[in-house]
Amino acid sequence: MATGVKHFKKDGTLHTGGTHKMPNGELHSGKTHGKTSVRLYHLKDLTGKAKEKAMAYYGPKKKKKPTKRGK
Repeated sequence: MATGVKHFKKDGTLHTGGTHKMPNGELHSGKTHGKTSVRLYHLKDLTGKAKEKAMAYYGPKKKKKPTKRGK
């Protein structure tokens, strides 16, 4: 599992706790599997509203500085 990659619950809520990988390759919450474990997703795998909610965890977009041309 890559470090620094954010993981989200299906509704777009950020997960900050432990994770474990299931035999089928899915990532779930919790260091080990239990009754409260839920599947986790990367931002690109979320659906519309969940992705909008998750984007709030990345902060505002930075404006690009104009480049100097012609010199």
